[in-house]
Amino acid sequence: MITISASIRDIPVLREEEVNKMKIEERNVSGITVLDLKGKMLIGEGDELLREKINGLVEDGKSKILLNLAEVPYVDSAGLGEIVRCYTTVSRKEGVLKLLSLTKRLHDLLSITKLLTVFETYDSEEEAVKSY
Repeated sequence: MITISASIRDIPVLREEEVNKMKIEERNVSGITVLDLKGKMLIGEGDELLREKINGLVEDGKSKILLNLAEVPYVDSAGLGEIVRCYTTVSRKEGVLKLLSLTKRLHDLLSITKLLTVFETYDSEEEAVKSY
């Protein structure tokens, strides 16, 4: 028999800001760079991370980018501005940036601001990848 002994003090505790901090995972699907964003996109946090990631991809000559926003529960005005800036950055280099899996909240925000007419948005990754 194996006995495991641990105290509650041995269990790491994550602060709320660490849990909600934006993370970006990059993957390649049929020549398309898919960025899986996870966490809140807030001023000074996710917006800067996204900017750095997109700038790096553009510098590396990657021009087909798909932002998967399925796990982004909240976007503030700075985050929204950063998505628009990324779109502009990619477009200026003759690339294409599209959005995947918008949450209802983000879909409503893009609709209210009329930005839904600017972005190509998709509900399925397969559909989005085929559109390039």
